[in-house]
Amino acid sequence: MSSVYDFEALSIDGLPVSLDQFRGKALLIVNTASACGFTPQFGGLEKLHQTYGARGLVVLGFPCNQFGSQDAGTNAEIAVFCERNFGVTFPMMEKIEVNGDGAHPLYRWLSAEAPGLLGSKAIKWNFTKFLVGKDGQVLKRYAPQDAPEKLSGDIEAALAA
Repeated sequence: MSSVYDFEALSIDGLPVSLDQFRGKALLIVNTASACGFTPQFGGLEKLHQTYGARGLVVLGFPCNQFGSQDAGTNAEIAVFCERNFGVTFPMMEKIEVNGDGAHPLYRWLSAEAPGLLGSKAIKWNFTKFLVGKDGQVLKRYAPQDAPEKLSGDIEAALAA
């Protein structure tokens, strides 16, 4: 796989989504959880979606239950939670694994393209974020504690490229 556009995922409703449909847009891909200390970041992610969506940013949320079982609900329950509590309107995908043998191929690729601290490829926790440029290549990986509002400068640069 040579770009994010080579991947497919399932929407939170179970429908296939080719990431090729986002060609020419910047993507912020985030593994999310509904019961995590970082869960309030949904509000910041939605604000980025509202602020930059018309200019070509797409935020994609991928629920994951691999860290402290903090997203144990069904896809339907997660969708309702995100909309009710944070007004999420950006695309949410089906719950996936981001590490190990069952890791989604997209996350295997993202982790290889943008290793974390000390070259680690593993995702360490919920709300790890990847910024992908309009060319489909990973620009940067952000730690869970990196608040969405702190990404604005990098997002502006990705949209201007």
